[in-house]
Amino acid sequence: CTRCEGLGTTTGEPCSRCHGRGVIPTTERISVKIPPGVDTGSKIRVAGKGEAGRSGAPAGDLYILTKVRPHPPYERKGDNLYIDVPTTVTEAALGASIEVQTLDGPVMMKIPPATQSGQTFRLSGKGMPHLKGEGRGDQFVRVKIVLPKNLDERSQQLLRDFERLNPYNPRMERP
Repeated sequence: CTRCEGLGTTTGEPCSRCHGRGVIPTTERISVKIPPGVDTGSKIRVAGKGEAGRSGAPAGDLYILTKVRPHPPYERKGDNLYIDVPTTVTEAALGASIEVQTLDGPVMMKIPPATQSGQTFRLSGKGMPHLKGEGRGDQFVRVKIVLPKNLDERSQQLLRDFERLNPYNPRMERP
């Protein structure tokens, strides 16, 4: 309070402006720069924007505790990002170059032949920026093999022929 200079009293009586509290609550809109790489639980300090100091002392600091919302299709773990990418049976079996979305935009990624559903590939340096320091985390791409919903008779027959030519039961490999 400028009238009582933060003491709460003037001439022995409670200050009429701050009602004896020594401070006058005010609301102020401020802009805060959120640095890249901030995650849930990060603290951002804004100097001089906290509680008023006693007896005319400078104001304290304001601390903002961040909460980062999820951003599908990405899953964040530290500075690393994870994304599931749907892939056809043909792409997984024969190998392919596919487009993968990153924070910086789409990139092309090679899937090697005989890729299994759930297999994970790393895109180095395509994750979140490190909050303190240089560099970035990685982006991990999990392959999800997706089958067509409606197979015509010819496609079904081709799959039966494939199964006959390649007798393989993955459940037999389990201990």
